[in-house]
Amino acid sequence: MKKQERRTFIKNTLLAGIATYVGLPMVYAENFPTGMEPIGLLDKTLPIALPGKSDKMTVLNDRPVNAETPAHLLDEELTPNNLFFVRNNGIPPARVDVDKWTLTIEGESASQSKTYTLQDLKTKFKNVTLQLTLECGGNGRSEFNPPAKGNQWSTGAVGCAAWTGVRLADVLKDVGIKNDAVYIGYYGADDHLSGDPKKQSISRGVPIKKAMEAESMIAWAMNGQEIPVLNGYPLRLVFGGFPASCSGKWLEKIVIRNKVHDGQKMQGQAYRTPCKPVAPGTKVKDEDMCIIEEMPVKSLITYPQTGATIQLAQTLPIRGHAWTAAPTIKAVDYSIDFGKTWTSCTLIAGKNRYAWQRFEGEIKFPQVGYYEVWARATDANEDRQPIILPGWNPKGYLNNACHRIAIKVV
Repeated sequence: MKKQERRTFIKNTLLAGIATYVGLPMVYAENFPTGMEPIGLLDKTLPIALPGKSDKMTVLNDRPVNAETPAHLLDEELTPNNLFFVRNNGIPPARVDVDKWTLTIEGESASQSKTYTLQDLKTKFKNVTLQLTLECGGNGRSEFNPPAKGNQWSTGAVGCAAWTGVRLADVLKDVGIKNDAVYIGYYGADDHLSGDPKKQSISRGVPIKKAMEAESMIAWAMNGQEIPVLNGYPLRLVFGGFPASCSGKWLEKIVIRNKVHDGQKMQGQAYRTPCKPVAPGTKVKDEDMCIIEEMPVKSLITYPQTGATIQLAQTLPIRGHAWTAAPTIKAVDYSIDFGKTWTSCTLIAGKNRYAWQRFEGEIKFPQVGYYEVWARATDANEDRQPIILPGWNPKGYLNNACHRIAIKVV
């Protein structure tokens, strides 16, 4: 069988499969991209209860704990604490004494070393509350082919919460920053999986320019409550627009560096992508990988839940969130014909930079059948989500392909 014939055969098999599965023909099937599997066949997650979190979350593994949130449970303006995703590299500290908890700031580019109690942070600096979106750099990894190693996140390793704390810049200025400062790095109180106290589970950081942004925070509260233990209680960093791995949890120390921070998971291929595009499956040398900084523009349909059924006479309301590292989201559009045509959604401004933005729309379907609703966001930098997977990379990072849900119209 020739390559083109094989592709046609596979595509026809998938289309026949969706027709059998939902009992309806796929409308606009002629536009469906070759090589993509209908979203209606991909819902294979199994919710498992997790202590401190909703039992509707999906647990990917338990050592370390990693759990994501089904898209339809992210519909609220702010993600509830018990539904906020968990991405851990080590084991959370067994005991936390908030009265004795301290944060030390030091490093070769710090003018001095200073240690603060939680009470110091709360009383010596201006308190702020900001809505900030955090997303795991590997969110969407499960869609890459060839498969990439790591947690096989679907779409739910993201959330937006109202974080309360102080601006990191205010604390760094209080310590003093030398002119040669390049980076900050963090150290947390989580234990390495091996139990070896000499090993760090993760110690990442951000460029000093990012650290000094007005939205970069040291936080002790989340949605007006204590931060959940699995999300970093009692103190953590929060950096919107950068991979969530930069937002260190169980925060004990920050170092001001005169070079790129070299902590655990800052080396090798962790949180890095090829500096230049590569073919799928390519082995890339460590020296040819570049650190991920800004996250790409992205959106998520949170209503209705994928697989919903409606009557042909009905109008379907849709809504969701879009987010970006750029100053703002410019537009969100939807398509029901696999990207051939697009319709604009109503877009609501975020509360502040790095908060996700709400979008809403209404859809009238032309005939009975199986549909997919696709969402595509464009930000202020004119960056737009790709319709299908972006460039493959060995670790499966930065998948910002259009989110899609399945709808049956009867």
